[in-house]
Amino acid sequence: MEALRIEATIDTPGIILDSSNNIFEISGKSYPEDTKEFYAEVLHWMDLYVVTPNSKTNFVFKLKYFNSSSYKPIFDILAKLEIIKEKNCEVKIEWHYKTGDSDMLEAGEEFADLFDLPFTYNTF
Repeated sequence: MEALRIEATIDTPGIILDSSNNIFEISGKSYPEDTKEFYAEVLHWMDLYVVTPNSKTNFVFKLKYFNSSSYKPIFDILAKLEIIKEKNCEVKIEWHYKTGDSDMLEAGEEFADLFDLPFTYNTF
């Protein structure tokens, strides 16, 4: 499966989805002008990955900020990861947040409450 790499911009996150090297990361700021359009390729890639996932997937969220319209695609990514877990594959979520950013920590904790996925929290 071909890797998906999207360079970060001022208002969009950097994304690496590389199943061959087992790298799955979204980092930076997420407040694209058209959230649905920006994340369409990411969600499509995830749909393909769900069909034949790796036996272990460690997905890293290292977001400094995301707006309310970015909530839905993050939710959708996590939902797809939960499907992978249901296929008896190991899935872990690493939720990184800036030291002292309680809002981003709480966002991760809220997502953790919605999904049956193991979350770890790290500061950067």
